Amino acid sequence: MRALDGLSVRLTSPATGLLGANGAGKSTLMRAALGLIPVDSGSLRVLGLDARRQRRELRRRIGFMPEHACLPVDMSAQDLCVHLARLRGLGRRDAVRRASEVLFAVGLEEERRRPVGTYSLGMRQRTKLAQALVHGPDLVLLDEPTSGLDPAGRAEMLSIVRHLSRDLGVHVVTSSHVLDDIERTCDEVVVVHAGRLAAQRPVVLAPRRGGPVALRVTGDLAAFAAVLAQRLEAVGERVVLAPREDGDIGLDRSSDRVLDLVRDLAAERRVGLLRLSSEDAGLEETVVAAMATTAGAGVPALPEPGRPGGQEAVVRR
Repeated sequence: MRALDGLSVRLTSPATGLLGANGAGKSTLMRAALGLIPVDSGSLRVLGLDARRQRRELRRRIGFMPEHACLPVDMSAQDLCVHLARLRGLGRRDAVRRASEVLFAVGLEEERRRPVGTYSLGMRQRTKLAQALVHGPDLVLLDEPTSGLDPAGRAEMLSIVRHLSRDLGVHVVTSSHVLDDIERTCDEVVVVHAGRLAAQRPVVLAPRRGGPVALRVTGDLAAFAAVLAQRLEAVGERVVLAPREDGDIGLDRSSDRVLDLVRDLAAERRVGLLRLSSEDAGLEETVVAAMATTAGAGVPALPEPGRPGGQEAVVRR
C-alpha cells in the first residue's frame, strides 16, 4: 500500500490547506515533512532544508499540532510548554515567558496551571496549538485542529489559526477534511486524494462587489437573518434574504456597507461567521471534480505555484 503515490507539490502561500477525505494521505505528508517517517524515493524540502538530512534544524523551525490525543494528563499546560520550549533551546526565564505568551494567545490564561487531565476537549486542542507555537517556529503544521470541537469552539480555534498567518506572519499548513475550515483560514488549497495530488488552487473568500453572497453563522441562522434584514432596511439597503437548499441564507446583492453590517452584527451578537462568500463555484465543486478526475483518467497537470517570495515546502516523489 502506498500512502503517497507520485505526489509533487510546491507550497508558497502564507496559509495553505491540505484537503481530502480521511485516509487520503494528508497526515502522512505532514509526518514526512517533519522527518518522522521516511519517503521511499524522490526528494522532500521544507523551508529550504532537506527533510532527510537536516531533520534537527527543520524541527527547530517547525511547530506541529497532531490530531490525536498526546498530552500528559498530570502536567499543566504551563509546565508542558515550558518543558518543550527548553527542549528547543530556550533558557528557563525565556521559556516561562514564552509559554505564558502563547497560552494567553490561545485563550488559556486562566486555566494554564491546571492539570491537562481536567481540561475540556476544546482546552486540550488549544494546549496542542500552544505547544506547537512555543518555540517561535517559522512554519506550523496543524492536523485537524477543529476535530471534536463544538461550533463555538471551532469558530474560536479557526479565529486563532487565521490570526497566526494574517497578523503574526507565521506560515501555516492546515490539514482538514472540512471545507469551511479551509475556506476560513487559508489562501491556497491542495486537494489530496488516494495519496495523489488532485488539485491546487487559490481560496477566494471575498464576495464580488454587488454580486450575490451566501451567509452562514454559528447559532440560530434564521434569527440572525431576521435581525440583519431589519438593519439593512433601516439604512435603506434593499437586499432580499432567502434560505438556500444547502441551509445557508442567500443575499441577492452585496456592497461594502452590506458586508460591513453583516460583520458588525456578527460581532455584536458574538456569533462566528462560517461563510460570507460569493456564490461562484467554490471548494466543494473543486474537490468533487478533482477527486473524480484523480479516480478516473489520472491526475491533472500541476498548476503554477502560488505567490512568490513566501516560505516554501516542496514534496516530490
